[in-house]
Amino acid sequence: MTFFHFENENFLDDDFPVISTAEEQRMAEEDLPEEIGILALKNTVLFPGIVIPITVGRDKSIQLVREVYRSQDRRIGVVAQRVVEIEDPETEDLFTYGTIARILKLIKMPDGSVTIVIQGRTRFEVEAFTAEEPYFKAQVRRAGDTYPDQDQGRALIYSLKEEANRIIDLSPNIPTEAKIALDNIDSLSFLTHFIASNLSLDVSEKQEILEMNSLLDKAELVLQYLGNELKVLELSEEIQTKVKIDLDKQQREYILRQQIRTIQDELGEGGSESELESLRMRAEEKIWPEEVEKVFEKEINRLSRLTPAMPDYAVVINYIEWLLDLPWQNYSEDSFEFKEVQKILDQDHYGLEKVKDRILEHLAVLKLKADKKAPIICFYGPPGVGKTSLGKSIARAMGKEFIRISLGGARDEAEIRGHRRTYIGALPGRIIQGLKKASTSNPVFMLDEVDKVGNDFRGDPASALLEVLDPEQNNTFRDN
Repeated sequence: MTFFHFENENFLDDDFPVISTAEEQRMAEEDLPEEIGILALKNTVLFPGIVIPITVGRDKSIQLVREVYRSQDRRIGVVAQRVVEIEDPETEDLFTYGTIARILKLIKMPDGSVTIVIQGRTRFEVEAFTAEEPYFKAQVRRAGDTYPDQDQGRALIYSLKEEANRIIDLSPNIPTEAKIALDNIDSLSFLTHFIASNLSLDVSEKQEILEMNSLLDKAELVLQYLGNELKVLELSEEIQTKVKIDLDKQQREYILRQQIRTIQDELGEGGSESELESLRMRAEEKIWPEEVEKVFEKEINRLSRLTPAMPDYAVVINYIEWLLDLPWQNYSEDSFEFKEVQKILDQDHYGLEKVKDRILEHLAVLKLKADKKAPIICFYGPPGVGKTSLGKSIARAMGKEFIRISLGGARDEAEIRGHRRTYIGALPGRIIQGLKKASTSNPVFMLDEVDKVGNDFRGDPASALLEVLDPEQNNTFRDN
């Protein structure tokens, strides 16, 4: 929002001086003519003492200003329109309060219009319109003013200048001449009119100020408008400062990243940025739990601060690759067609009726109560009787992927839980590797040769298997 809007810096030079108290008093005592021509203004309110340029385009208005300019005292009555949009106003479309003005300059424009420079002299009230053609004429009387006492006047002048100067300081588009003009004003009336004229107010708001007879009330209202304007400017400056800080930070980060990229290119490490982008694009295609997404963002941000030459780079990117490779929320549809299951089991295995019945019974329980924590089936028997092939048949019958994990001779707990990330070449355990290989979160897992699991100083795999095989614990199994 603009506070002061000088349209010509020459309005502050010696041709149009700032009005002194004595000059203001002299203008207020001028005799008013019995009848005066009235110029209707569309969106401008003229205050006493103020100099403004006006472009006149209506034929009747052009005739009026030309006749007045040729007259001896060049005085004209200026009144604002109630409704700006009306092109050809009637008398009822005009306010009843206006300002006697003197035409200082008249300039003919190439398009036939006329630009005049006028200075407000004193306020008036229309008693009656006496003519509408060829232009408006009216009988007017001087609008009386009431003044505050001397101490109140000085206090108001100080407050008005203080608020206005603060606004000027916050508005880089306001010329320095505005501050000089304010400092040279010693009249409360002219100071109030000067500020009100340059405030970005509606015509109705400026007209309200013009019509007020009490200079004390008028100055207090202008102070209120100044306070509102100051709040807006202070908030705007606060926002601009914050935006500038954010932009400076972003620009600094951009420059630093460009420098890092250049250095990486020189060192032959320039592929890390494209690698990061590739990882992010893969992540956008994933549908995973919120907790996993937070972990991914944390790790990808950490990776962005590392260079490929750093030891942690390979560790972090390996972890992220595993996050992206796992089949989050990807489940194959269960098939519980018992006749088909029975048929496939009979095709693959002869006999073993009790085992087949137990498998069908287990599948029936899963179908009826899918959320029930069903026990894990254990096949035992001598080598070659078909334990492993039964697992394959179950997976084929249900339309699931089959993952076999051989635990024969496994002596390291890391085979089940995976290695710690801090170790070089660390890998997840067999369970997570199986999920990645299956590309689905619900394959048929067969842990083969469980009885041949050993243990030594590296840990006890059998104890780690307890968490995998216990239905009460395996839903919270965590790999290292």
